[in-house]
Amino acid sequence: MAYPFAADPRPTVLIGGRGREFAPARPHSPVPKQELRGGTFVLARTGTRDAQGNVRSGLFDLPEIQSRPDLYGALAELERLIGLGELKTFVFELVAFVLVSERRRQMGLRVQPQSYHMVFSGSPGTGKTTAARLLGRVFAALGLLPRGHVVEVERADLVGEYIGHTAQRTRDAIQRAMGGILFIDEAYSLARGGERDFGREAIDTLVKAMEDHRERFLLILAGYEREMEEFLATNPGLPSRFPFRLRFPDYTVEELLAIADLFVEERDYRLAPGARAALERLIVREKRKFYPPFSNARFVRNVVEGAIRAHAARVLREGRMSPQDLTLLTVRDVEAWEGGFAGEGTNERGLRW
Repeated sequence: MAYPFAADPRPTVLIGGRGREFAPARPHSPVPKQELRGGTFVLARTGTRDAQGNVRSGLFDLPEIQSRPDLYGALAELERLIGLGELKTFVFELVAFVLVSERRRQMGLRVQPQSYHMVFSGSPGTGKTTAARLLGRVFAALGLLPRGHVVEVERADLVGEYIGHTAQRTRDAIQRAMGGILFIDEAYSLARGGERDFGREAIDTLVKAMEDHRERFLLILAGYEREMEEFLATNPGLPSRFPFRLRFPDYTVEELLAIADLFVEERDYRLAPGARAALERLIVREKRKFYPPFSNARFVRNVVEGAIRAHAARVLREGRMSPQDLTLLTVRDVEAWEGGFAGEGTNERGLRW
């Protein structure tokens, strides 16, 4: 069968696995582990639209996938996301391998075991948490995880205040994630407290659980790319336990505008042409800033919600309540919000939204 990969001279990852259970990757596996292809793509430039007007690339439109409603539903939702080309290619290859492995097993052919623990690296708002949730659904549909739910934690949820407290809190989080995914955001913070910090106790507990319960849950560590590389280097046993590392690059301005269009449409508003241009100027300006770090889709969501609040104040003052007035975001709405902008998540007085 020919799989519909986009033409790309760079190597793609090939995934080894054994259907319904996890096992450690073998050092002499015949399946090569190479770097994932990089970059993102905008579906609007490469795909087609379905009957509902959604842009589709057709990557997952294969009979073997469409015959499984739960799997196809999760993949269709993934496909509708803007950008994330590396993630979509990775998931397609994962699904392809598992389905082909099932057929090989039926024929009595050997299938190599595989560990699926992952590292997600990228800036805030680039889709890491969304990806983890969709992966949970995909893994459950493939029979790789019994439930596929996602338990999201960070350092404060794992690290305790005295010896033994951290190990217990970490074990509790792992237990809640059994049958699904344990997603640790800003995982590098576990190794930043020095020798006497209890964060290292959490790391040791996680490593032990990955070995003892390798077939029962999936661990995803997430954070900034450089910090995650430094974190993995703090423990010699960590890098080899995470065979898959996915990079979530910042969205382009074009992608962020497309995301803004989706946010606006979901809320039953629409952007006037001038408002969209004002939004584009704001995105370009904020992306150029070094600090605070640009938060991509999260930033765009805040902008849209701020413009909607400015719109509400404007139409109430003007007393104009026609359907058009109630749905159209104007240049004034975007610029009113921008004029009070003093850093993401604050208004002109520095108050949190």
